[in-house]
Amino acid sequence: MLYRTMVETDLDEILTCLTEPSVNTTTPERFVAYLRDGGYRREWTWLAFDGDTPAGLAVWWGFPDGERPLALDCLWAAPAVTDPVPMWAALIRQVPPPVEYHLFTLPAHRDDPEIAVRLAAAAEAGLTTVTERFRYEWTSARPRPRRSARLTFAPASDEAFVDAFEQISAGSLDVATRAGVARIGARAQAVEDVEDYKSMRGPRDWWRLAYDRAGALVGCALPSANDGGPVVGYVGVLPSHRGHGYADDLLAEITWILAVTGATTIRADTDSTNAPMVASFERLGYERFALRVVAS
Repeated sequence: MLYRTMVETDLDEILTCLTEPSVNTTTPERFVAYLRDGGYRREWTWLAFDGDTPAGLAVWWGFPDGERPLALDCLWAAPAVTDPVPMWAALIRQVPPPVEYHLFTLPAHRDDPEIAVRLAAAAEAGLTTVTERFRYEWTSARPRPRRSARLTFAPASDEAFVDAFEQISAGSLDVATRAGVARIGARAQAVEDVEDYKSMRGPRDWWRLAYDRAGALVGCALPSANDGGPVVGYVGVLPSHRGHGYADDLLAEITWILAVTGATTIRADTDSTNAPMVASFERLGYERFALRVVAS
C-alpha cells in the first residue's frame, strides 16, 4: 500500500469518494469550500493506493491560519477493502500528534458499526482515549437567560486570559484540558488554548473576564463562532470560586453577547462527564441535540 498527500489532479477522484453516504462530516461541497478557505489543504489530505487505484482517504482539518492539522474529519475506504482498519490506522499515523478524530452522531446511534470500525482504526493508530461530548443548542425562540447581577464583565489582554486559563486548568473537568496540561504543562497549555481561540471566526473583542463585587477574578466567558455559526467558545471558573453556580453567570453573558449581535442559534459542546457544565446548559435553556465522539 502506498500512502501520499493529495495533488491537484486527485480532486475529482476525492470528490467522487465523498459522495458516498457515511458518518463522515466531509461532503464534496464542504471539501471544495474548505480547500479554498484553508481549513482543508492538499498537504493535510492523505490517500492510500493499492497499485494505481485509490483504496483509502483521510481528510484532516485545521484553522485556516494554522500551521498543522488538528482534527480528522473523514475516513473513506474503497468497497473492495474488506477490513479498512489497518489501512485507516496507517493513514492516521501519517499526521504527527497531538491530533483528534471527531465523529458526529445522535446518542441513539453511538454504537453504529460505522463508528465502531473508525474508532478501532483510531485506537490502532494510538488515539485510545475516547470522550463523548454532548452537543447543545440555544435558539432565539427561547427566552434569553437572566443576566448576572453579581458579576461584572470586562475585556482584557491576551496575557490576562493566559493567566486566567492557567488558573482554571487546575482541577478542570475538561478532558482535553487535562490531557494538554499533562502533555506540555499548565502555562504552555493556556498559551496554546488562547492562540487556538484567537484563530476561531468569532471576534477577539467579544472575550470577557468576570469579577465579583470585591473585584476578584472569577472566570472567563468567551463568545465565539466557527464555520457553522455562533458558539459558546469557553466557560471557565477559577478553582477558588467553584461551587457557587458561576458557570450560569458566564454562560448567560456569552448568550447575551451573541444574541445582541444577531445570533439566532448558538451551539456548544461539553464533555458528558462534566456534570456541572451539563447542568448549566440545561438550566439556561440549551437543548441537547447531538453527540460528538472524540478519539485522542
